[in-house]
Amino acid sequence: MEKTISTDLIENMEYFHQKLKVDKNFDIIYKMTAVADRGACIYFIDGFIKDEIMEKILEFFHSITPEDLPEDSEDLSHDYIPYVEVDMLDDREEIAKNILSGVLCLFIDGYSKCFAIDCRTYPMRSVGEPDKDKVLRGSRDGFVETVVFNTALIRRRIRSPKLSMEMLNVGTTSKSDVVLCYMDDRADKEFVRELKERIQSVKVDALTMNQESLAECIYPRKWYNPFPKFKYTERPDTTAASILEGQVAILVDNSPAAIILPVSIFDIMEEADDFYFPPITGTYLRVTRGMIAFLTLILTPLWLLLMQNPEWIPKSFEFIKVTDTMNIPLLAQLLILEFAIDGLRLAAINTPNMLTTPLSVIAALVVGEFAVKSGWFNSETMLYMAFVAIANYTQASYELGYAFKFMRIIMLILTALFNIYGFIIGIIVTILVVATNKTVAGRSYLYPLFPFNGKQLFRRLFRKRIDFQDE
Repeated sequence: MEKTISTDLIENMEYFHQKLKVDKNFDIIYKMTAVADRGACIYFIDGFIKDEIMEKILEFFHSITPEDLPEDSEDLSHDYIPYVEVDMLDDREEIAKNILSGVLCLFIDGYSKCFAIDCRTYPMRSVGEPDKDKVLRGSRDGFVETVVFNTALIRRRIRSPKLSMEMLNVGTTSKSDVVLCYMDDRADKEFVRELKERIQSVKVDALTMNQESLAECIYPRKWYNPFPKFKYTERPDTTAASILEGQVAILVDNSPAAIILPVSIFDIMEEADDFYFPPITGTYLRVTRGMIAFLTLILTPLWLLLMQNPEWIPKSFEFIKVTDTMNIPLLAQLLILEFAIDGLRLAAINTPNMLTTPLSVIAALVVGEFAVKSGWFNSETMLYMAFVAIANYTQASYELGYAFKFMRIIMLILTALFNIYGFIIGIIVTILVVATNKTVAGRSYLYPLFPFNGKQLFRRLFRKRIDFQDE
C-alpha cells in the first residue's frame, strides 16, 4: 500500500474514511467543499475547531477563482491560505496523526499534498496558581494540561533565541506529545542527546500515567531506591529558573507539571519561596526546611530508643517518658499511626470540598482524643506522630516525603529489634541509600557535597544575593 497520498480526491477520501472510521466516530467530521473549480474535503475533530475559525477558512476558499488557483501546492500554502501554522503533508500516517490531534486537514483534488492547518483550540482551565506549589510572594500562574500553553508560559519568562523546545512523540497508540526544554549554551549537550535517544527509544503503547509512565521508561534502573530522581513542579517560574541554571525540563501533553532533571537531593528540597524573599529570609526558610526534614526522619526512632533505655534520659528531659499504662507496644503504636496518617490523607483527597472542614473536625476530636482515652495509643505517641505528619508538608516533593517515611519505618523496626545497634544501622542504611542513589545523568545524588564543591554547596545551603553583570 502506498505511504503517500494520491492526487485523486476520491481515492484519498476512501482511504481516510476507512482509516479514521468516519461513519462510526461521531466526533470525526468531514466536509465536502470546493476550492475554485476543484473538489475538496476537510477532516477535523469536533470540539477542537471553533465555528468562527471554520467559517473564515471556508469563506476564503470559496472566494478563490480558478484564475487565482496556482498549480503548485506550495504556492497555495504560502500565498493564499490566510493562516499562520500551515504544513504540507503527504505521508498518510502523519496526516492521520494530525487529524486525530485536532489539526484541520484539507485535501484538494489534483494536489499531491495535504494542507494541515493548525487552528485547533484545546479545552482548558485557567492558568491559576497550583494548589500544591503555592508561594507567599511571587507569580500566581501555573501549568495546565495543554502543552502549547505551558511552553508559552516558559517563553514569556525566557526571551532568548538560545532556548530550545523540541517536540517528540511517545506511544505507538497514544502518540503523546513530549517537549524537551533547555538552553543551548547552558545545558549539557551530551546529556540532552542521551535524553532524546532514551525518549525516542521508548517502546510503549501509551503513556497511561502521563509523566510517571515517561519517567519510569527514561530511568528504569534502581526502582527500589525510594529517593526521587526527578523534580516535579507545576510552576512556570521554577521551571524557567531551572532551565536557566542548565537543567532540562520535560513537558508532557495532558499533564500540568514539568519534570526537571538531572537533580540532586538539594535541588529537590529547594522551593520558590527561597528566592522570592531577601537572602536572610530565604536562607532561614531553606535551613528550617532541612532541619525539619531531618527531624521527621530521626525523631520517632530516637524517642523509641530512649524509651527502651530510660536510664539514658537526662533529668531535665524526663518529661518525655510515657507515664500512662501502655496497652500496646510503642513500636506497634508508631507503625499503626504511620499507616493511619496515610489513610487520613487519602480520605481527605477523596472527600468532597463541602465536607472537608466538618470531617476534619470530627477526625481531630474523635480519632485524636478518644483514641488516647480508649487506651489504644498514648498521648506522647500521638504528639510525636502529629509533628511528623505536619512536618512532612514542609516538603513540596511528595516522593521525598515518602522516601523519608520509608527510611523512618526501617529505623523504627531496627531500633525495636536491636536497640542502639539497630538505630545506628538504620542511620547507616539511610546514608547508604542516599549516597548510592544516582541522578538520571549518572552523577552523584549528593552533589555538591560529594564530590565536594564548596562554592556550590554554600549556594545550595544559603540564599545569595543576585550577581549583577558588569556592563
